[in-house]
Amino acid sequence: MFYEKLRILKEKSLFRTIKDRESTQGPRIKFNNVEYINFSSNDYLGLTNHPIIIEAVRHFLYIYGYGAGASRLLSGGSILHKELEKNIALFKETESALLFNSGYAANIGIIPAITDENTVILSDQLNHASIIDGCRLSKSNTLIYKHKDISHAEELLRTAGKKKKIIATDSVFSMDGDIAPIKELCTLCQKYEAFLYIDDAHATGVLGKGKGSLAHFNIKPDPWIIQMGTFSKAFGSYGAFLVGSENIIQWVTNNARSFIYSTALPSCVIAASIAALKFIENNPAIIEKLWINRNKVANRLQQMGYDIMGSETPIIPLKTGSIENTIRISSHLFNLGIYAPAIRPPTVQEPRIRITITAAHTDEDIERFIEALVKIRV
Repeated sequence: MFYEKLRILKEKSLFRTIKDRESTQGPRIKFNNVEYINFSSNDYLGLTNHPIIIEAVRHFLYIYGYGAGASRLLSGGSILHKELEKNIALFKETESALLFNSGYAANIGIIPAITDENTVILSDQLNHASIIDGCRLSKSNTLIYKHKDISHAEELLRTAGKKKKIIATDSVFSMDGDIAPIKELCTLCQKYEAFLYIDDAHATGVLGKGKGSLAHFNIKPDPWIIQMGTFSKAFGSYGAFLVGSENIIQWVTNNARSFIYSTALPSCVIAASIAALKFIENNPAIIEKLWINRNKVANRLQQMGYDIMGSETPIIPLKTGSIENTIRISSHLFNLGIYAPAIRPPTVQEPRIRITITAAHTDEDIERFIEALVKIRV
């Protein structure tokens, strides 16, 4: 049934395969017993293998077992779940929080829960697929504004009339590495009495001394600002969260289908997130190291003449031109011991090599990556 469609994907060099590692996650990983320097992980602070995280998991695994066995509204949650919600709300300086099983589950649950047929959603053109799908699952009219284009967003807001209005945006765009104009979007929301929905997945633990995009822009988390974030990236754990006013949290708890009908995350996973959050709060130097590494790589790439496509964060895309050239560069890097997969449509409109820099990368790792790019260009 799908033979012809698969054949077309292969002809267009858009067919993707899964490559599973034989090692722990980190700056160096193994495939077929060969070690590669990993520039594809969202483990920004290198916490996935940190002893503090592992010990927290080990300790609470013996106390609570592994499987949660039920949803949070039944018996699936432990007191650790409530502790993490309290801690992440304090960290984000909001009234309350609610845990979700993943960033995807959060967005497809929260967005339909906070909207209805009398709502207009304004969604950035380059928002993550989970925001797009959340909008599709809602009963709302969704309008797409040009990427980070405040004038276009305002033009669309004017057409919304008296309907409830929500602007939805990634704070850090996962394939481009640029930052949304959060301050200007807040001004628009105040002018047009709209809510602002921020997917802070790639900003939490990275921007604003780890607190995320609002802290980065020195913006107070007012009740009309709704934030989602994840523990699966800079926190080195798994799961996601919603933070905001107590009213928002209570409403979503009672209406988000992906929360209500999902088995809760295991308590030992929650313990890992609690330990990671505490570590990040007590070790600001690790975030400073991340940015030192990021700026070093970005500066070297630009000096070499590479177009990094407006990146402002540890996500650094390399403009490659064609799909074929993207695959060629990725393959050459792989042959030189560098793992940096080709990113192609439909994930992005324009193919690229997406580099992610972490605090765990050494100077040697960075030099080997730069040297590999030099060899490719020769």
